[in-house]
Amino acid sequence: MCGAIFIYIAYLCAHINESKHPMTYAILSLILFGYVLIAYEHLTHINKATIALFAAVVGWILFMCTGTDFVLKMHGPEFAEFTGGGAFTSETVKQFIASNVFIGYGAQLCSIVLFVLATMNIVNVLNANGCFDFITDTVRTKDSRVLLWGLVGFTWLLSVNLDNLTTTVLMLMIMRRIVQQTRWRAWIGSAIVIAANCGGATSVIGDLTSLVVWTKGAVTPTDFTAALILPTLVATVIPTALISRALPSHIDIIRPSTYYRGDQSTLHLWQKIAMLVVGLGGLWFIPTFHRITLLPPFLGALCVLGVLWVLHEVMNHRRIKSNQPLFTAEDRQFQFAALQTVMYFVGIFLCVALLIETGVMGSISAWCDEWIHNIYIMSIAIGAISAVLDNIALVLTAINIYPVAESIASLSPTLDPSYADAFLQNGQYWHLIIYSGCVAGCLLPIGNVSGFTLMKAEEVSISWYARHIMPKVFLGWGVGLGIYFLVDLWLR
Repeated sequence: MCGAIFIYIAYLCAHINESKHPMTYAILSLILFGYVLIAYEHLTHINKATIALFAAVVGWILFMCTGTDFVLKMHGPEFAEFTGGGAFTSETVKQFIASNVFIGYGAQLCSIVLFVLATMNIVNVLNANGCFDFITDTVRTKDSRVLLWGLVGFTWLLSVNLDNLTTTVLMLMIMRRIVQQTRWRAWIGSAIVIAANCGGATSVIGDLTSLVVWTKGAVTPTDFTAALILPTLVATVIPTALISRALPSHIDIIRPSTYYRGDQSTLHLWQKIAMLVVGLGGLWFIPTFHRITLLPPFLGALCVLGVLWVLHEVMNHRRIKSNQPLFTAEDRQFQFAALQTVMYFVGIFLCVALLIETGVMGSISAWCDEWIHNIYIMSIAIGAISAVLDNIALVLTAINIYPVAESIASLSPTLDPSYADAFLQNGQYWHLIIYSGCVAGCLLPIGNVSGFTLMKAEEVSISWYARHIMPKVFLGWGVGLGIYFLVDLWLR
């Protein structure tokens, strides 16, 4: 089914692309074939990061070798200025692509990757110092419903401040320290994945896709959170309430045991609280830092990491001097999983950049304007495909189909104002693609990296998830989408 969808998309784009350049078809086919392999990672067992990086590198090599027509079409005035209006060779074209085209995407990509790496290290330091132990102590209860809602609540709150994969891995580790039976861990872990993705869609720093929309200038942090907080809460509460009905009233829990966890034993409660406030509070301050200084968000994240690391060194100076390890094997495993996701994002980002430079994105947007012309239908289609294709790849593609319009007049004059208004800064289009991509990506565990992590950690099968979890997620997604529509209609 997924392969057929993408074959149709390839056929559609090939016929509406104005350039008719053979290399457009070759690059598009390469990327779409990579997307299909990514969607079937659970069958091929080939890491999706490997596929994304391979497709991106080969695609850019093909583009570099035959990029003259693309450059003349997409960057005509800039290229004429680069060559001084004179004759040019293939080497001149390659120099222009390297120094004027690729460098821009590279700068944007590095900015996002540095931000994610900084937040990963912030969470790693906090976890190694036992700053999240209060979650374990708070939710350790035999009452299944109290346990479920406690874990879901903490997951949602943390994912608003952290990226959702980091939050999912952290909360799954906490769940395994509490819940004894594998059967119930599958149910509770599914609720954690849903809460992490919904919470990540609530803030501009909670998900890789929302971070891209923010750095692109399509949304502002306050407006983005205000628009999506109610739909994402509903999309979290409804599946959680239905999952709680499937659990018994009481479940067996694992009693606390003493185990080595780095430098945890040297810190007092006030020290853990101080580090937690600096780490999470600093992350929440990053949008304000960006607005005041106009510097890239990753500088704010690096600043928070630097302050937290200094605090870490001061509070653990005795253990550091004794040459005892500060991080456990569990922390290293967590870092490896997160780094794989970062490399996957790098590959997908470069693939999307290729689709922009070959003119495919412009063709898709023109087709959507003519034949769909409804942002809600677009968001539902994105959500439906997100169930089988990793939502990062799909949402990044959807984000770059349209530019951020400076005014309605800057768009096509044939578009009606009510539709064109959705593509302005803080327009409904940017909200809906993030909401549908993150929430509907939980319809199946293969639709998001958090769900795939759950499949590996708890051996959750796709068939079990589809029977027991997918209808609950679908209901929450639909009700949340309806609430967004009603609120948007009322505000207008």
